[in-house]
Amino acid sequence: MIPPIAVTLGDPAGIGPEIIGRCWEQREALGLPPFFGVGNRDSLAGVWKGEVCQIEHPEDVGTCCDALPLIEVADSEVVEPGKPTLIGARCALDALEIATGLTRSGAAGALVTGPVSKAQLQAIGFTHPGQTEFVGERCGVFAANLAMMLVGPTLRTVPVTIHIALADVQQRLTTDLIVSRGRAAAKGLARNFGIQNPRLAVAGLNPHAGESGLLGREEIDVIAPAIAELRAEGIDAFGPLSADAMFHEHARKSYDAALCMYHDQALVPLKTLHFDEGVNLTLGLPIVRTAPDHGTAFDIAGMGIASHRAMAAAIRTAHACAVHRAID
Repeated sequence: MIPPIAVTLGDPAGIGPEIIGRCWEQREALGLPPFFGVGNRDSLAGVWKGEVCQIEHPEDVGTCCDALPLIEVADSEVVEPGKPTLIGARCALDALEIATGLTRSGAAGALVTGPVSKAQLQAIGFTHPGQTEFVGERCGVFAANLAMMLVGPTLRTVPVTIHIALADVQQRLTTDLIVSRGRAAAKGLARNFGIQNPRLAVAGLNPHAGESGLLGREEIDVIAPAIAELRAEGIDAFGPLSADAMFHEHARKSYDAALCMYHDQALVPLKTLHFDEGVNLTLGLPIVRTAPDHGTAFDIAGMGIASHRAMAAAIRTAHACAVHRAID
């Protein structure tokens, strides 16, 4: 038995509260496991008309019947959808702290984080690049040992470099970094998905994977040595492949995850294929942490039009990964 999943509401003024409420009311149709929310109750009441059951601990989830179980994080001001505030950012951070602690202790089976505003968090003194690094620190893991896997129904991708300018990718891309991401991807596929001999398709950096050096030497000097090192460690990595030909339906059947050299190379195909179902899974943590692959969408918050499918996918994925880890 996996304990209930902890789901933070994210920024109270974003779409997190409404999509989590919708996930709860459709939990049976969506095939969702038991979960509970962590965040501001008023932010839910303003965008969702369902019942809320305030709890003190995850073990109380079973007492709530049809009401959404919620560990409340108080907010001292009125929440207006689409209008983020610094107090709201503090509320989101407190919810993240509580949910991470509950998951680390084993009281929650996994952690799903709702979308937050990095700008608002930084304005209250948040020094981490994002929620991923915060969770990593609380779990005692250096940010350099974490990796991001984007998960969709037919595609998984792992970006080697992430939130840096495209002009900086060439300098930051090293054989050691590719090997590190490849190891994380292989271990993550085994631990979280039960794939014991994962296949990694490694993308090239340049068009046509460099055309044997005519369009750049990164494939020859940096990427190929990384693939050789991964293979020497027993990881079934192959490439470098031309990125424009490795994401069509037939190609996707030949690998379990694609190792991509930069942010958009990994996220564009994932979002093109699975925009409403993309999940961000953090690799390298002692706990399972997922998030929907979208932001706060302040521009549509409170309108009732935000899709809840990615949040539902994040909850399902978190539970499935926790089950695989429990079996392992």
